[in-house]
Amino acid sequence: MPKNSPVSRRSLLGGALAGGTLAAAGIGSASPAEASVATSATPGRRPGQKTMVDVAFDVHGTVRVGVVGLGNRGSGMSQGWAAVPGAVVTAVCDVRADRVKRTADQLVVQGKTRPAEVTGSTDAFTRLVTRDDVDLVYIATPWEFHYAQGKAALLAGKHVMVELPVATRLEELWDLVNTSERTRRHLMLAENCSYGRNELAMLKMAHDGLFGDVTNGHGGYLHDLRSLLFSDTYYTDSWRRLWHTRSTASFYAMHGLAPIAAAMDINRGDRMTTLRATATEPKGLADYRARFVDRSHPSWNETYINGDLVTCLIDTAQGRVIRAEHDVSSPRPYSRINTLAGTRGTFEDYAGATSGGAGRVYLEPDHGGHTWRDFAPYRAEFDHWLWKKIGDDAANNGGHGGMDYVLQWRTVQLMRTGAAPDIDVYDSAAWCAPVPLSVASLAAGGSPVDFPDFTRGTWAKPRTGLDSRASEMPPVA
Repeated sequence: MPKNSPVSRRSLLGGALAGGTLAAAGIGSASPAEASVATSATPGRRPGQKTMVDVAFDVHGTVRVGVVGLGNRGSGMSQGWAAVPGAVVTAVCDVRADRVKRTADQLVVQGKTRPAEVTGSTDAFTRLVTRDDVDLVYIATPWEFHYAQGKAALLAGKHVMVELPVATRLEELWDLVNTSERTRRHLMLAENCSYGRNELAMLKMAHDGLFGDVTNGHGGYLHDLRSLLFSDTYYTDSWRRLWHTRSTASFYAMHGLAPIAAAMDINRGDRMTTLRATATEPKGLADYRARFVDRSHPSWNETYINGDLVTCLIDTAQGRVIRAEHDVSSPRPYSRINTLAGTRGTFEDYAGATSGGAGRVYLEPDHGGHTWRDFAPYRAEFDHWLWKKIGDDAANNGGHGGMDYVLQWRTVQLMRTGAAPDIDVYDSAAWCAPVPLSVASLAAGGSPVDFPDFTRGTWAKPRTGLDSRASEMPPVA
């Protein structure tokens, strides 16, 4: 059985508008020189602006959620929000009226009050974020709209949760940080994978010292999306495929990067300092199109420039190395990689047939003989309190194995109890920064670029994040 190590992870630390232009929110328009200059500067705070680190939510008896973007993700998450005790979806918004009606109808079928239906124009979201009956704005639109819509929600006095990435340009990430600090409202990345069961167990094991002094980690997003990228219905207006025609970048590595960063206490005792990127040739989408897509399809007018596999090597202030990968253009099984290693052992997730599809682990002094062991007994011992408490509810109410619901339940609980968020605007900016930083590094031939300190120095202070202590959801009146 697993044994607790005497080494504590903590002791080792020591002390663009909807319908607007893509150029307004894209990353491809920044020249290498602009990107290089932007990576090295830390803008000062304006007078009266101050940190959002450990700033608690005001207590909300009921959390009223407004949802912007009702495609596959937004419509499904609307039902999850409505299922959380003490939360109610009060408004739903999309430029397509049929999606708005469909989502409202689904909530009524669930037995929920029909939300306000906001639609009719490309700037309809501005009417949602200014509503008096919305406390939390959840944004699930295409990437090019995240920054402008997230900022608008903050300026309207709302807390906001944004799907990945919160922004795609460095100046936009800084602007979201500054806007959050000025408005005193939280902006959070909807990083559901940070609440994955294996990821949270790995986090607890790291903080309890089972890996010894953590030295490196490996995460990413390896997902064969080729058939969906060429679908005429899955990604509305082909928005996600079109990003592959605009820039060479690590678009979406956050799902794997964020759990590794949390286990290393990034922004809580360590920080990412430099990033260097590599990219393979862009062959996968063109090859798939040649074999499976009819010549009459509009994609034949497109040229794909994003590398199939974009890899980022990230150094930290404590001397650790993180490898983050992104590949949605190659034939391969799904993986977020999720590997953590240190002086006393290693954990590898997505290990395939060698462990029956579950994670595998090798830890001293428990293991030897160069033989991997099953992760299951360790997960049972180090299972995060959230999964112990609401794991069954998560399985019944949320997608992606339940981690969607865990993210939603925890966010509502934090707002209803008046606690600080597990994932704050600084985490959100740092986890998304490899998008523009990979552009800058690749433009410079793979040279290292500086990683911004969005916390402006607060990163050195250990503090709680996803490694929270057990607490209760307030009863619903």
